[in-house]
Amino acid sequence: MEYNIAIIPGDGIGPEVTAQAKKALDAIADDFGHQFTYTNALMGACAIDETGNPLPDETINVCEKADAILFGAIGHPKYDNDPTAKVRPEQGLLKLRKSLGLFCNVRPVKAYEQLIENSPLKRDIISGADMSIYRELTGGIYFGEKKLSDDGKVASDGCSYSEEEITRIAHLAFKEAQTRRKKVTLVDKANVLETSRLWRRVVTEIATNYKDVTLDFLFVDNAAMQMILNPKQFDVILTENLFGDIISDEASVIGGSIGLLASASVGIDNALFEPIHGSFPQATGKDIANPLASILSAAMLLRHLNLYKEADRIEEAVEKSLELGFTTSDINPENPFGTSKVGDFIADFILNPDDTNRNYENIYAGQSTII
Repeated sequence: MEYNIAIIPGDGIGPEVTAQAKKALDAIADDFGHQFTYTNALMGACAIDETGNPLPDETINVCEKADAILFGAIGHPKYDNDPTAKVRPEQGLLKLRKSLGLFCNVRPVKAYEQLIENSPLKRDIISGADMSIYRELTGGIYFGEKKLSDDGKVASDGCSYSEEEITRIAHLAFKEAQTRRKKVTLVDKANVLETSRLWRRVVTEIATNYKDVTLDFLFVDNAAMQMILNPKQFDVILTENLFGDIISDEASVIGGSIGLLASASVGIDNALFEPIHGSFPQATGKDIANPLASILSAAMLLRHLNLYKEADRIEEAVEKSLELGFTTSDINPENPFGTSKVGDFIADFILNPDDTNRNYENIYAGQSTII
């Protein structure tokens, strides 16, 4: 099969981790007989520096023509530390989501047994936690009308949702639950917010079409507490934009490393896949960034293309890298491996999945000798 993939390396460590995800995709192509054609595009601080625009029109055109988009990260201190900047890297990502209709953000969160000790939460609380967060991405307060009084002393941000916006993501969440443990938790603030009351009414109606899925509700403040007290209770979480932003970042501590958290942003005709860790400018060019989240994002990309066995192979490779300690310093501070070496290991496993009895000497030497 032939697929066109748009690559947006972005800023900071984005290009480094994306390069490792491409290694994984190339290994998949070799082993499964596919052809991936990549087209690079600009977005973020690098795009501002080169064109003055955080999202050039050419990037939108490339993405619209692609079967899927693999994205690295955006952000740079010279913009992050300047609140007065009129043009910012993040504007590019927000515009891309809107331009491509990427209304649903999906973030899987899993407690890997090998990393449980890395989490600030206790083993008995997080062991076995495995959830998927469905966050509405193009509506709500981030896209509402913004006002600032003439004297600069009063500000407001409008929050609005339509029944259509809620319906389209709710169906995706229920369908996902049908493939998992058949439970959807709607996170809202229906005791206070009119938008949340609309969410609750619409989602309750949609639930009648999914008799095999249980629907329950949590106010967002309680949900934030339950995420720490008992994350194993969650299967699929469905929520609006702002609440989803907060809840998904809170959930990131469960996995033991933010460097393992992948995500997808999907619409009707387009889909973008990215790690959640941001541009991490302090690590840029040092070969220390954890590429596993980007590699797992590539697995999500493959699953979007209905290449399920291929996605499974990448995820098996990540599990093996964790099992053998072939990871970067955020996970393995005593005997870390560089970003590129981890990518090499993943690619090697994909091509040689049945020959994984590598001894520690070979691994520590940064090699992938098959024994």
